[in-house]
This record gives sequence, C-alpha cells and structure tokens, in this order.
Amino acid sequence: MATHVATPGRHRVRRHHAPRTHTPPRRPPSRLAVAAPLFVGVAYGAYASFIARGGGPASFGQLALALISGVVMAALVFGLVRVQNSLMRELRAGAWGVLVGGSLGFLYSLTGHSVLLSSGIGLAIGAATVIATFYVYYTREP
Repeated sequence: MATHVATPGRHRVRRHHAPRTHTPPRRPPSRLAVAAPLFVGVAYGAYASFIARGGGPASFGQLALALISGVVMAALVFGLVRVQNSLMRELRAGAWGVLVGGSLGFLYSLTGHSVLLSSGIGLAIGAATVIATFYVYYTREP
C-alpha cells in the first residue's frame, strides 16, 4: 500500500498582511430614507421663508433662503440617517441634538431676536433633544 510522502519543494513564506475585512455591498437607500429628509427639507425651507417674509410681499431673497435652507436641511438629515447606525448611542443622540437645536435656533433668529437669545433657545432645545433621543436609544437597543 502506498503512503503519502511529503515531497521537498518550495516553501511559501507567509507574510503578515493586514486582515481583510469583508465589506457588505451597499444597498441603495429605501424610499422612506429619501422621502423623509426631502419632506423635512421642503417643510423647513417653506417655514424659513414664511418667517422671513413677516407678512410682507414675497421676494427673491426669501425664495433663495427657502431653497438654500431646505436643501441644506435635507442633506444634513439624509446624511445623519445614513450614518446613524454606525454611531454609538451617545454620539447619535448628540448628533440629533446638534441638528435639531441648531436648526431651530436658526429659525428663531429669523424672527429678529438677538443672537444670544436664539443661541440659548437652540441650546435648550438641543439639550432636550439629546436627553430624549438618548433615552429612546438606551431603552430600545440591546
């Protein structure tokens, strides 16, 4: 009976490389993941224009304000929704707090109040958002 004998040959030298990580294929965003930020952006832009108008006639400056603020808000919400699952719950709550507090502080500044009062309102609403979202993430995540 024949036995298996190791034959002499070239030995492979194993080099230490960085481990290869498997990156799952990226799925395209769902309809809701696109529609919700779009709706938030349109509503935010329309409300910013409404506040800036102040009952007077509409102007191109207000239209530009509505378009720019709506597009920026939609992009920020879309970006945060896309990356929020990769963040720790503390950072996720902080990111939502910064987004909500900053956006509502900006809307309050359009009413003509001082920058200090607008910053205080934005800070208070942002802190409340951080607390609320952290509570939700802490109680519902494993």
